[in-house]
Order: sequence, then structure tokens, then C-alpha cells
Amino acid sequence: MAGKRAPRVLMTADTVGGVWTHAVELARELDARGVRVALATMGAPVAAHQRAALAGCDGVTLFESTFRLEWMQEPWDDVNAAGEWLMALERDVRPDLVHLNQFAFGALPFRAPRLVVAHSCVASWWRAVHAGPAPAEWAPYRHRVQQGLAGATRVAAPTRAMLDALRAEYAWDGEGLVLPNGCVPEAFAPAPKQPRILAAGRFWDEAKNLRALEQAAPGLPWPVCVAGSAAHPDGGTVHPKGVQFLGELPREALARELAQAAIYALPARYEPFGLSVLEAALSGCALVLGDIASLREVWGPAARYVPPGDARALHESLQALIAAPEERARLAQAAQARAQRYTARAMADRYLACYAELAPRFAHGEELACA
Repeated sequence: MAGKRAPRVLMTADTVGGVWTHAVELARELDARGVRVALATMGAPVAAHQRAALAGCDGVTLFESTFRLEWMQEPWDDVNAAGEWLMALERDVRPDLVHLNQFAFGALPFRAPRLVVAHSCVASWWRAVHAGPAPAEWAPYRHRVQQGLAGATRVAAPTRAMLDALRAEYAWDGEGLVLPNGCVPEAFAPAPKQPRILAAGRFWDEAKNLRALEQAAPGLPWPVCVAGSAAHPDGGTVHPKGVQFLGELPREALARELAQAAIYALPARYEPFGLSVLEAALSGCALVLGDIASLREVWGPAARYVPPGDARALHESLQALIAAPEERARLAQAAQARAQRYTARAMADRYLACYAELAPRFAHGEELACA
């Protein structure tokens, strides 16, 4: 298709959490289909292993910054500066669509259509963790989220539960679109299982509720291993007790841990999708998850669920699975089968269909394939 300009997307990402993994998986798939991706990062410097994840993606250009993210403490000077930076990038890159993985930038006057994807938000996080509304100090955040949602050409989220949270917390009344996350199945595969329970996530994040495993682990005949960061980006470090803390692992190392773990536990209070659960399912782990709407939406009958605030129920559920190898195998097979709904290819298909609704250049599939 010589002479045809490849479609271009300007996509934001942060380097602190799961949004980075989502953005990389999607960018790699879009690159393979001839879409040019300008990936604008914020939050922290891009680590070497994060940079390596984009190796071989000739159509992906990385634009780096360390602007503070909208959910961090007193971020607004940085958020405003990041907005000016993104507007300048749009002028230079001339994208056909701007894909925003943060809320506030949806209010910016980009020339291109704006897709705002809600991966999580402070207000729904706070309600899930603290059983009440976020305090008044978060009013500026709430206002900026409302502005971003109102300014978006389209709003999407990885689950229906997350879209419902936007309506409940911000009086947003848009239609919304569910665009589930995905990953490359070949990156995760089972190995001979060891008598081990694994969890992964930010240990400092009360929403992940990994500290519940400190209470549930004593008395279990198997070790409970936790991978992830213990250092909060706003300062301070937690010190896990009663579990084997593995620290923050590169994705390949985490894949090896998942491959060997027989059970994956995430007793989350809040998890709008749960990429780590998907990776565990592909790795052949039996799943024990927090009983919340989003995780039930994604995993249905392919997991066991426990009330997030009940450490005794978590202990008993883990103990029961340890004692029932046939049930563990059944659950692992069910999760692995359900995980096939959430591949990177399927995710890219859904995103490209959304892009095509917003920007005509993405609608020409035969040109994309040949670009």
C-alpha cells in the first residue's frame, strides 16, 4: 500500500502500575497491524525492563516524562504541564486519534478525537477500601475527572463494573464501552506445579488487600509468596510479614513464578480488571479472588471467591484447595479456558473497532493490514 499513510495514535501511559503493561501489549499489537503509536509516559522514568518490552516495535515511538500522575499527592502543576506537553506532541505527531489512559487530559482541546479509558479511579478506590466517599481534599481530583469524562469523544473501561463506578461517583451519564484488557497467551504457560501459593501486586495498595495474606498464611502447609512493590510512590515502605516477599520482579521472572505456583490468590477489595489474575490463569493456577463485581464479571465460575475483609475465609478457602488436588486442577483448567477470551489479539480487535468509529483512517482494514 505504497503512498498510504499509516494511521497514527497518540497514547498515554504511566510507568507505575498495570496501565503500563496494558499499553505495551496494545501498542505491540497495533504495531503488528501497521498502526503507528506514539507512547507518552508519565509517573516515573521508564525502567530498563519496561523499555525492553517494546523491543522490535519499529512503529512505536517512546516519548518519556516524569510528570506526576493525577492520583498522586498535589499533582496539578505537573498535570497541567503534562497537558501542555501532550498538546505539543499532538502538533508534532499529528495522530488520527488520542488514546488517553488518564482522565484529566480528556478536557484538553486536541484536534483529534479523544478516547478516555478508565482503568481505575480514586473515588471508587476509596469507596471500596474505606466504605465511604473520598474526603473533601479529593474534590479537585473529582472535578478534573468530571471535566475529562465530559470532554472525551468516547469513554471506555475494561469492565462494565468500572463504567458503573464512573456513573455512581461522577454523575457521568455517557453510554460507555467495555474494552477488556488482554495479554499474549504464549508469554504465560504452566510448568510442573509446586506446593506454593502466589500473589502479585503493589503490597502498599490497600485495594489489592495483599496484607490479608499476612493473616491468612499462618497455619497453611504451603508457603505464600508475594511479588510486587513495597515502596509507595509518594514515599514510605511497607514490610511484609508472614509471607515470602519476592519484591518487584521483571515480567519474565514473574511468569516463571506463576508457572510453578499451584494457587494464585488476590483477595482484592478493588480491581477494575486484574491483569495479574489473567496471567495467573494462563499459567494454570487455580484462582482465589476477592468477591467483588469486576472479578466476578471477568472470571465467573472459573474462580473461588472470598469476602475481602474475611481473612479466616481466605485461609479456609486456601486450605480447602490445598487439600483437594482434583478441584485445584478443575479450577485451573476452567480459568485457563476462560482466559482465552482475553488475548492481546482480541483486545486489539476491540480497540481498533472503537478507533474506527472515531477516526475514519482506522476503518480501512485492508490498508491497515498492508501498511
